[in-house]
Amino acid sequence: MGLTDSHGRRINYLRLSVTDRCNLRCCYCMPAQGVPKLSHKDILSFEDLQRIAGQAVALGIEKIRITGGEPLVRRGVVGFVATLAAIHGLKEMVLTTNGLLLREMAAELRRAGVQRLNVSLDSLNPETFATITRGGDLNKALDGIAAAEEAGFPPVKINMVVMRGINDGEVLEFAALTLRKPCTVRFIEYMPTRMEPGWKSLCVTGHEVLEQIARRYPLATLDHGNTGGPARNYQIVGAAGTIGVITPISNEFCESCNRIRVTASGMAKGCLFASEGVDLKPYLRCDDDKLKEVLHQIMWKKPSQHRLLKLDSAHTPFTMAQIGG
Repeated sequence: MGLTDSHGRRINYLRLSVTDRCNLRCCYCMPAQGVPKLSHKDILSFEDLQRIAGQAVALGIEKIRITGGEPLVRRGVVGFVATLAAIHGLKEMVLTTNGLLLREMAAELRRAGVQRLNVSLDSLNPETFATITRGGDLNKALDGIAAAEEAGFPPVKINMVVMRGINDGEVLEFAALTLRKPCTVRFIEYMPTRMEPGWKSLCVTGHEVLEQIARRYPLATLDHGNTGGPARNYQIVGAAGTIGVITPISNEFCESCNRIRVTASGMAKGCLFASEGVDLKPYLRCDDDKLKEVLHQIMWKKPSQHRLLKLDSAHTPFTMAQIGG
């Protein structure tokens, strides 16, 4: 069963957060002191998250991405993803992680049914990585990526948030990762989720990234899959892997947005930058038909576009860990 929203977009992708907690403090994601943690009673149980996922798939969702915070810090997450993998009609289940716990968990996740991993990795320099993450160990992240390959996962997708004056000098080094290995590297524009002063000075546009790469390597444009996210995809001619750019600031992709998201506390949103969401917790006390109906309405009423850069608009600041990165 397929579903289109009121703007004619096919909605087939759910980003499902399982926790607001994280073992890093990335500078673009949360303040140095972290964020107030939700209490145990405010976090949806795995049973409730599985029920939401099941009804979403019944409506036409084909792809689920497990997110956080850092999803691997939640106890029992491996068993949970196994229940999702068993949902009839789900075609693709993927997970985004910072990779620090993959050395211990990659094989279990693969056996549980996770098909592909995205790893957030913003620097290949240990000192820069520690600065961006406020103390993270690059070697642990790289060991996690290696463990994922050993466990039989397809080559990971590496997500790099490009920040001017911080890690933008590493763009070519990241692009070169694709030359011999069939991985995907995606360059993401800095997003002002916390609306900190001077955020625009950090934003390196996707166009700038591509120009920098194209000065060194010839690039070919690739097709976009029907359950793919917002990336525009390219390949260095002759390379084993691919490159993507995600441009929410300079070239919004709202007209092709195919996803909704549900936070760990049960708030459903049709847009990352929507000022309000729908609390699903009351509907979890209802029967499946009512839960399915409210999910249908969230999809149907998905905004036509975010208004992040409009002069008359300002979103309420938030951290990505609270919404689901």
